[in-house]
Amino acid sequence: MTNPISFRFRRGAFSAFGAVFTFQLLATALAGPIALPGCPESCGGVRVPYPFGIGHGCFHEGFNLTCDGTQLLLGDFVEVLDISLPDGTVRIQSGVLQSSDSHGLNGSWSVPAATGPLKLSSARNSFVAFGCNMVAQLIPHSTLGPLTYASVCATVCPETRTISSCSGVGCCRTSISPDEGDLPSYGIQVKHQVGQTDYLSGIPTVVFIVDQDWFSRNEGEIMSNFNQFRLVVPSVPAVLEWSLDLIGDEALFRLFSTGPKSSDFRCLSLNSFSYYIYENYDKRRCNCYQGYEGNPYISDGCQDIDECQQPDLYPCHGTCINLPGTYRCSSKKSSLPGLITIIAMSAGFGLLFSLLGIAKIANKLKRRRVRKLRQKFFKINHGLLLQQLISSNKDVAERVKIFSLEELEQATNKFDQNRILGGGGHGTVYKGILADQRIVAIKKSKIVVQREIDQFINEVVILSQTNHRNVVKLFGCCLETEVPLLVYEFISNGTLSYHLHGQSENPLPWKDRLRIALETARAIAYLHCAASISVFHRDIKSANILLTDTLTAKVSDFGASRSISIDETGILTAIQGTHGYLDPEYYYTSRLTEKSDVYSFGVILAELLARVTPVFSSHSSEVTSLASRFVSLIRDSRLSDILDQQIIEEGGAEDAKVVARLAETCLRLKGEERPTMRQVETTLEAVQGSKANSRITRASQNAPNDQSYTGSKGGEGTRIYSLEKEFIQSSEIPR
Repeated sequence: MTNPISFRFRRGAFSAFGAVFTFQLLATALAGPIALPGCPESCGGVRVPYPFGIGHGCFHEGFNLTCDGTQLLLGDFVEVLDISLPDGTVRIQSGVLQSSDSHGLNGSWSVPAATGPLKLSSARNSFVAFGCNMVAQLIPHSTLGPLTYASVCATVCPETRTISSCSGVGCCRTSISPDEGDLPSYGIQVKHQVGQTDYLSGIPTVVFIVDQDWFSRNEGEIMSNFNQFRLVVPSVPAVLEWSLDLIGDEALFRLFSTGPKSSDFRCLSLNSFSYYIYENYDKRRCNCYQGYEGNPYISDGCQDIDECQQPDLYPCHGTCINLPGTYRCSSKKSSLPGLITIIAMSAGFGLLFSLLGIAKIANKLKRRRVRKLRQKFFKINHGLLLQQLISSNKDVAERVKIFSLEELEQATNKFDQNRILGGGGHGTVYKGILADQRIVAIKKSKIVVQREIDQFINEVVILSQTNHRNVVKLFGCCLETEVPLLVYEFISNGTLSYHLHGQSENPLPWKDRLRIALETARAIAYLHCAASISVFHRDIKSANILLTDTLTAKVSDFGASRSISIDETGILTAIQGTHGYLDPEYYYTSRLTEKSDVYSFGVILAELLARVTPVFSSHSSEVTSLASRFVSLIRDSRLSDILDQQIIEEGGAEDAKVVARLAETCLRLKGEERPTMRQVETTLEAVQGSKANSRITRASQNAPNDQSYTGSKGGEGTRIYSLEKEFIQSSEIPR
């Protein structure tokens, strides 16, 4: 914060807290080491536990501190008061914002080294302002779009000069909104109200973020200084939070690795565990198991507590015996006579063996019931028919495997929540490692309803018949559960939607957007006309286009897709799709055709050009369709009004015009006026090769009568009734 100064209070203001914290640190120190070998464990009376550290090789990246001999510092000048491993907090001496006039105040508050893991704790701090007739606002710097506030408080002038609490008269205090909290930096604005009497014109405006517990303990003394016009503001304590990120291949490697662990930022102590923070699946902390104390982030950091040395906390009315992680208290009463003891022990062993026998029999019966239940689900989910399909088709047999439930439980550590990659409309996706070390994505339905089961079976049928580099590969499925499980290739780089509209630091270059569009068009064209079963995807959208590490496009999520015979051009079906991508003609007629996918692909082209979501809020706060807005601007020759500025900066404006005209033809209301996906693919190939011409105009004029691509279906010959068709139909039969 600008103008760093701090409160002038008695030196004893921190004494109560300091005593408690010193006791906690002493207990931790006695339990075991807190820093890496050879590294300083304290500075200026403050303990420095790893992952924090002083000096090269003593800290994890982003957790480095410095020591000037008397003070522990974060960054160049911010004093660290204490560090808590169990709470995941760092208390610092924070500056304030102060002004002596009444013309308003503008400034900022930020965490030192804001690129690191430290963020302001919204739960442990308050926003406080001193002054007269003013409104103080705390503004998150990460706000995108309309201005929002993390905190707002206001003050009025007091009728008398004596103020007992910070409750809006001369001083206001408010919490920090958790929705906009936990950020590294904020803006601060103070606006004075006009036309009101100022009883405290001699008091400066002072605004700061402060540890709410510290402020509550010192509020009486602060208000006393305020009433006596002795409010001098050096600095105040504030609380930061930190956490570790365990999402990614590195975390999975560490989870399964049997080799020695490195000094990376993880729960390295054998007697430690990790836990989620506020249900945030990619942020975790470490702690010692019950009965252990110390630093869970270093080897042997969590040491056993000797409970026998702390009788107040662990009472024992006999002989106390310390055990790893616990203790035992033996009675001082005399032992039973030998005969009674022998009889009791014999009876106990007899009962134990009987119980073990019963448990063994019960376990066998349980395994038998589980095995029969899995066989029942396998038959209900058309497993026998799928086995025939695989055995009769060599190409399918080489690509698709029927997995057992044990294989997938082992691959996902029994579907551990740590393995969840995300969820969509048709299920939850887990990351797994098969026995052959292949990393896969495993989809499991959330809701056990017939419609979800039919969609899973439908996806198995369709993907088992497809083989294209831009369609996500299906490795197999498991039919031994009530809802089938699907096993795909693992795509590591997220969705096209995330890279266009998410928080990606590196926006997609125009050349990559054009290539992704071409690869997606090739995949859809293949599904329409070149696959062994013609498929209408029915849910083409940027969220269903996955990207590999090399930004290769992979079309996914075929739960809503429909397959048709060679002599059909469309089918009547229930409306299904995503708002903003749905073909209007399909919506009003319920007739699904290949041109429905063409319309959805046209929306994706508009997204790639404008980098705007399919449904967005306009300046008039009305919800606007990207498709209708885009077509209107193209027909008015106003592409520049919506074209992403990055495309112009990269010199792709001319190619963008061609792609924009192609998108406009795909988005026409009548399906017969739209091109086929093969024509779209050919046009995009020409654009990528800098050979774009008037192909789009010809394609749109000839689209209803064009036979250049639809005829390729007939070239495959007449397809006879097969196991594939039987399996598709069986998935639609009610059970």
